[in-house]
Amino acid sequence: METKIFTKFTAEFFGTLVLVLMGCGSAVIAGANGTTGVGMLGIAFAFGLSVVAMAYAIGHISGCHINPAISIGMVVAGRMKASEAAVYIAAQILGAIAGAGLLFLIASGKDGYMVVTNGLGQNGYGAGSPGGYNLLSGFVAETVFTFIFLFVIFGATSTKNIHGGFAGLSIGLCLVLIHIVGIQITGVSVNPARSIGPALLVGGLAITQLWLFILAPILGAVLSAVVWRYLLDRQ
Repeated sequence: METKIFTKFTAEFFGTLVLVLMGCGSAVIAGANGTTGVGMLGIAFAFGLSVVAMAYAIGHISGCHINPAISIGMVVAGRMKASEAAVYIAAQILGAIAGAGLLFLIASGKDGYMVVTNGLGQNGYGAGSPGGYNLLSGFVAETVFTFIFLFVIFGATSTKNIHGGFAGLSIGLCLVLIHIVGIQITGVSVNPARSIGPALLVGGLAITQLWLFILAPILGAVLSAVVWRYLLDRQ
Protein backbone atom coordinates (compact mmCIF):
# COMPACT_ATOMS: atom_id res chain seq x y z
CA MET A 1 0.00 0.00 0.00
CA GLU A 2 1.31 3.43 -0.93
CA THR A 3 2.41 5.64 1.95
CA LYS A 4 0.12 8.64 2.40
CA ILE A 5 1.59 12.03 1.60
CA PHE A 6 0.92 13.34 5.13
CA THR A 7 2.95 10.46 6.55
CA LYS A 8 5.80 11.36 4.21
CA PHE A 9 5.46 15.02 5.20
CA THR A 10 5.73 14.08 8.87
CA ALA A 11 8.77 11.87 8.25
CA GLU A 12 10.58 14.60 6.31
CA PHE A 13 9.70 17.18 8.96
CA PHE A 14 11.15 15.16 11.84
CA GLY A 15 14.11 13.94 9.80
CA THR A 16 15.16 17.48 8.93
CA LEU A 17 14.54 18.61 12.50
CA VAL A 18 16.96 15.96 13.75
CA LEU A 19 19.58 16.88 11.14
CA VAL A 20 19.59 20.55 12.14
CA LEU A 21 19.30 19.93 15.87
CA MET A 22 22.11 17.38 16.00
CA GLY A 23 24.33 18.66 13.19
CA CYS A 24 24.20 22.36 14.00
CA GLY A 25 23.94 21.49 17.68
CA SER A 26 27.31 19.76 17.55
CA ALA A 27 28.84 23.02 16.33
CA VAL A 28 27.04 25.30 18.79
CA ILE A 29 27.17 23.16 21.93
CA ALA A 30 30.08 20.76 21.52
CA GLY A 31 32.20 22.09 18.69
CA ALA A 32 34.51 24.44 20.55
CA ASN A 33 33.81 23.63 24.18
CA GLY A 34 37.36 24.07 25.49
CA THR A 35 39.40 20.87 25.83
CA THR A 36 36.24 18.76 25.66
CA GLY A 37 35.09 20.07 22.28
CA VAL A 38 34.57 17.61 19.45
CA GLY A 39 36.24 19.90 16.90
CA MET A 40 35.57 20.01 13.16
CA LEU A 41 35.91 16.25 12.75
CA GLY A 42 33.27 15.70 15.41
CA ILE A 43 30.93 18.18 13.74
CA ALA A 44 31.45 16.44 10.39
CA PHE A 45 30.50 13.09 11.89
CA ALA A 46 27.49 14.60 13.69
CA PHE A 47 25.99 15.69 10.37
CA GLY A 48 26.82 12.39 8.69
CA LEU A 49 25.54 10.25 11.56
CA SER A 50 22.31 12.26 11.63
CA VAL A 51 21.72 11.28 8.01
CA VAL A 52 22.61 7.63 8.66
CA ALA A 53 20.26 7.45 11.64
CA MET A 54 17.37 9.08 9.80
CA ALA A 55 17.96 7.02 6.65
CA TYR A 56 17.26 3.84 8.59
CA ALA A 57 14.47 5.43 10.65
CA ILE A 58 12.39 7.06 7.89
CA GLY A 59 13.98 5.88 4.66
CA HIS A 60 11.25 3.29 4.14
CA ILE A 61 8.59 5.98 4.64
CA SER A 62 9.75 8.97 2.59
CA GLY A 63 13.16 8.02 1.21
CA CYS A 64 14.75 10.32 3.80
CA HIS A 65 15.51 13.29 1.57
CA ILE A 66 15.55 15.83 4.46
CA ASN A 67 17.03 18.26 1.92
CA PRO A 68 15.23 20.32 -0.78
CA ALA A 69 18.20 19.90 -3.13
CA ILE A 70 17.73 16.13 -3.03
CA SER A 71 13.99 16.38 -3.70
CA ILE A 72 14.59 18.74 -6.64
CA GLY A 73 17.32 16.46 -7.93
CA MET A 74 14.97 13.50 -7.78
CA VAL A 75 12.42 15.38 -9.88
CA VAL A 76 15.04 16.21 -12.53
CA ALA A 77 16.26 12.62 -12.50
CA GLY A 78 12.71 11.39 -13.12
CA ARG A 79 12.40 9.61 -9.79
CA MET A 80 9.77 11.89 -8.23
CA LYS A 81 6.78 14.02 -9.17
CA ALA A 82 7.12 17.77 -8.77
CA SER A 83 3.89 17.97 -6.76
CA GLU A 84 5.21 15.48 -4.22
CA ALA A 85 8.57 17.26 -4.08
CA ALA A 86 6.79 20.50 -3.16
CA VAL A 87 5.27 18.80 -0.12
CA TYR A 88 8.66 17.39 0.85
CA ILE A 89 10.34 20.80 0.56
CA ALA A 90 7.69 22.47 2.74
CA ALA A 91 8.18 19.78 5.39
CA GLN A 92 11.96 20.10 5.22
CA ILE A 93 11.98 23.87 5.67
CA LEU A 94 9.51 23.73 8.55
CA GLY A 95 11.49 20.92 10.16
CA ALA A 96 14.73 22.89 9.84
CA ILE A 97 13.13 25.94 11.47
CA ALA A 98 11.80 23.77 14.30
CA GLY A 99 15.21 22.15 14.75
CA ALA A 100 16.92 25.54 14.89
CA GLY A 101 14.30 26.73 17.36
CA LEU A 102 14.92 23.78 19.66
CA LEU A 103 18.66 24.31 19.42
CA PHE A 104 18.25 27.98 20.34
CA LEU A 105 16.06 27.02 23.31
CA ILE A 106 18.69 24.58 24.58
CA ALA A 107 21.75 26.74 23.87
CA SER A 108 20.25 29.85 25.45
CA GLY A 109 20.09 28.01 28.77
CA LYS A 110 23.82 28.60 29.26
CA ASP A 111 25.01 31.87 30.79
CA GLY A 112 26.77 34.03 28.27
CA TYR A 113 25.16 32.51 25.19
CA MET A 114 24.02 35.11 22.67
CA VAL A 115 22.60 34.10 19.32
CA VAL A 116 24.16 37.16 17.65
CA THR A 117 27.70 36.18 18.69
CA ASN A 118 27.49 32.40 19.20
CA GLY A 119 25.10 31.73 16.34
CA LEU A 120 23.22 28.53 15.50
CA GLY A 121 25.65 26.88 13.10
CA GLN A 122 24.58 29.12 10.21
CA ASN A 123 26.43 29.12 6.90
CA GLY A 124 28.35 32.02 5.41
CA TYR A 125 31.04 33.32 3.10
CA GLY A 126 33.45 36.23 3.43
CA ALA A 127 32.87 37.67 6.90
CA GLY A 128 30.53 34.76 7.60
CA SER A 129 32.99 32.05 6.53
CA PRO A 130 34.71 30.13 9.36
CA GLY A 131 37.97 30.27 7.39
CA GLY A 132 37.48 33.62 5.65
CA TYR A 133 36.75 32.21 2.18
CA ASN A 134 35.15 34.59 -0.33
CA LEU A 135 31.87 34.39 -2.25
CA LEU A 136 33.36 32.63 -5.30
CA SER A 137 34.99 29.94 -3.16
CA GLY A 138 31.75 29.43 -1.27
CA PHE A 139 29.61 29.23 -4.41
CA VAL A 140 31.93 26.79 -6.18
CA ALA A 141 32.30 24.63 -3.06
CA GLU A 142 28.57 24.42 -2.37
CA THR A 143 27.77 23.63 -6.01
CA VAL A 144 30.48 20.96 -6.40
CA PHE A 145 29.91 19.38 -2.98
CA THR A 146 26.18 19.10 -3.64
CA PHE A 147 26.89 17.61 -7.06
CA ILE A 148 29.06 14.94 -5.42
CA PHE A 149 26.52 14.35 -2.64
CA LEU A 150 23.66 13.79 -5.11
CA PHE A 151 25.90 11.67 -7.30
CA VAL A 152 26.47 9.30 -4.39
CA ILE A 153 22.75 9.31 -3.53
CA PHE A 154 21.72 8.42 -7.09
CA GLY A 155 24.22 5.58 -7.23
CA ALA A 156 23.57 4.24 -3.74
CA THR A 157 19.78 4.19 -4.21
CA SER A 158 19.80 2.85 -7.77
CA THR A 159 17.77 -0.30 -8.30
CA LYS A 160 20.83 -1.67 -10.11
CA ASN A 161 22.96 -1.38 -6.98
CA ILE A 162 23.22 -4.82 -5.35
CA HIS A 163 24.47 -3.20 -2.14
CA GLY A 164 21.38 -0.99 -1.74
CA GLY A 165 20.96 -2.01 1.89
CA PHE A 166 24.04 0.06 2.72
CA ALA A 167 22.73 3.19 0.97
CA GLY A 168 22.12 5.09 4.19
CA LEU A 169 25.63 4.38 5.44
CA SER A 170 27.36 5.40 2.21
CA ILE A 171 25.30 8.60 1.93
CA GLY A 172 26.00 9.55 5.53
CA LEU A 173 29.72 8.91 5.16
CA CYS A 174 29.77 11.02 2.00
CA LEU A 175 28.30 13.89 4.01
CA VAL A 176 31.02 13.39 6.63
CA LEU A 177 33.65 13.61 3.89
CA ILE A 178 32.12 16.79 2.48
CA HIS A 179 32.07 18.41 5.91
CA ILE A 180 35.68 17.49 6.64
CA VAL A 181 36.73 19.45 3.56
CA GLY A 182 34.10 22.17 3.57
CA ILE A 183 33.48 23.32 7.15
CA GLN A 184 36.19 25.96 6.97
CA ILE A 185 34.82 27.29 3.67
CA THR A 186 31.13 27.87 4.41
CA GLY A 187 30.29 25.70 7.39
CA VAL A 188 28.82 23.38 4.69
CA SER A 189 25.22 23.58 3.61
CA VAL A 190 24.56 21.40 0.53
CA ASN A 191 21.02 21.68 1.90
CA PRO A 192 18.88 24.83 1.59
CA ALA A 193 16.63 23.85 4.51
CA ARG A 194 19.62 23.30 6.81
CA SER A 195 20.71 26.88 5.99
CA ILE A 196 17.26 28.49 6.15
CA GLY A 197 16.41 27.28 9.67
CA PRO A 198 19.40 28.77 11.55
CA ALA A 199 19.57 31.90 9.33
CA LEU A 200 15.99 32.92 10.11
CA LEU A 201 16.71 32.88 13.84
CA VAL A 202 20.17 34.42 13.69
CA GLY A 203 19.27 37.15 11.19
CA GLY A 204 21.70 39.81 10.00
CA LEU A 205 24.54 38.56 7.81
CA ALA A 206 23.15 35.02 7.77
CA ILE A 207 19.99 36.29 6.06
CA THR A 208 21.78 38.47 3.52
CA GLN A 209 24.02 35.57 2.50
CA LEU A 210 21.28 32.93 2.52
CA TRP A 211 20.69 33.19 -1.24
CA LEU A 212 23.96 31.40 -1.96
CA PHE A 213 23.00 28.43 0.19
CA ILE A 214 19.71 28.09 -1.64
CA LEU A 215 20.94 28.65 -5.19
CA ALA A 216 24.27 26.76 -5.20
CA PRO A 217 22.97 23.47 -3.71
CA ILE A 218 20.01 23.46 -6.11
CA LEU A 219 22.34 24.11 -9.05
CA GLY A 220 24.65 21.31 -7.95
CA ALA A 221 21.72 18.93 -7.50
CA VAL A 222 20.25 19.71 -10.93
CA LEU A 223 23.61 19.26 -12.67
CA SER A 224 24.19 15.97 -10.88
CA ALA A 225 20.71 14.72 -11.80
CA VAL A 226 21.24 15.61 -15.47
CA VAL A 227 24.60 13.85 -15.58
CA TRP A 228 23.25 10.77 -13.83
CA ARG A 229 20.03 10.50 -15.84
CA TYR A 230 21.34 11.23 -19.31
CA LEU A 231 24.94 10.03 -19.19
CA LEU A 232 25.29 7.28 -16.58
CA ASP A 233 21.87 5.72 -16.06
CA ARG A 234 20.95 5.31 -19.71
CA GLN A 235 19.93 1.83 -20.85
